[in-house]
Amino acid sequence: QGYQGLVDGGDNIKEATWDSVSMMLQLGGTVIGSARCQDFRTREGRLKAARNLVKRGITNLCVIGGDGSLTGADTFRAEWSSLLAELVKAGGITAEEAKKSSYLNIVGMVGSIDNDFCGTDMTIGTDSALHRIMEIVDAITTTAQSHQRTFVLEVMGRHCGYVA
Repeated sequence: QGYQGLVDGGDNIKEATWDSVSMMLQLGGTVIGSARCQDFRTREGRLKAARNLVKRGITNLCVIGGDGSLTGADTFRAEWSSLLAELVKAGGITAEEAKKSSYLNIVGMVGSIDNDFCGTDMTIGTDSALHRIMEIVDAITTTAQSHQRTFVLEVMGRHCGYVA
């Protein structure tokens, strides 16, 4: 569940293989989960996340999210060397493990239905959110008509006018 999985470690960290992700392309929604992680906002939480990655030999990380997720990724990147040094000093990892993981490759992808991230024309999630909203409106229209009622539908999208 996002950064919380990195902090908690264990079975929360899984390798993304072709077989594990190939069926996700046509699915809308957050099929890989979504979570806000207070722990990752602290250095202690980022130390745990770094240790979990190093212990598994992971040197590539893909972060999909909005401003908070991508800011967290940038902080993690900026602190990576000092996190490793601190872990070696505390005995959390060996110097050899730190050397093997001396560089962390991070790819950040904007995923937000708000479509409000600077420098992007269309964020991952906006189109599928709009598609789902249209499906729901189509589905409840006949119910509203047959009951002679007005339905109010609340959707996310913040300042994204064609979604919200």
